[in-house]
Amino acid sequence: MGEARDYQRLEFLGDRVLGLAIADWLHEKSDAAEGKLSQRLNALVSRETCADVARTLGVPAHIRLGKQARDDGGADSDNILGDVMEALIGALFVDRGFDVAQAFVRRAWDKPMAGGAGQRKHPKAALQEWAAGNRRKPPVYTLVRRDGPDHAASFTVSVEVKGVGVMEARGSSKQEAETSAAREFMNRFA
Repeated sequence: MGEARDYQRLEFLGDRVLGLAIADWLHEKSDAAEGKLSQRLNALVSRETCADVARTLGVPAHIRLGKQARDDGGADSDNILGDVMEALIGALFVDRGFDVAQAFVRRAWDKPMAGGAGQRKHPKAALQEWAAGNRRKPPVYTLVRRDGPDHAASFTVSVEVKGVGVMEARGSSKQEAETSAAREFMNRFA
């Protein structure tokens, strides 16, 4: 029998290569302050953006998944696609070096970069500031439900600002669900 293979070590490496490539690009393109650069960096290297880039490149058609993961829609999971995208960048770095990996990132992330990803405040930060600015207690996030197997989990989270309201949202990670809930809260109540 062959050796079991997975992409987690390459994912670890690719995450760092992606972060450095994007940080270098942002530093080159902008004279913004560190806080604004960090905000954009976080949005551009987020699991959601990595998954969107993977979809644009047609990566889902090339992922090998077990039957259960396929049946659960794993090929369209932001978690899986984001991890695989990072692993691909890691593999490119190992095989061809940083310059080639960086050039790939700049081509593949051109649209999110040009589209201004991360130029707006993160929804959770915006909600936190809105609550403080309106003399409200900080938002409280609660995990309502977790469904599905680990490789294709779905999380439902609520966010409440006491005296204002509650919103629920779903996501493929707890953080993604919290972000969606904050965004929906701001759209409805702010």
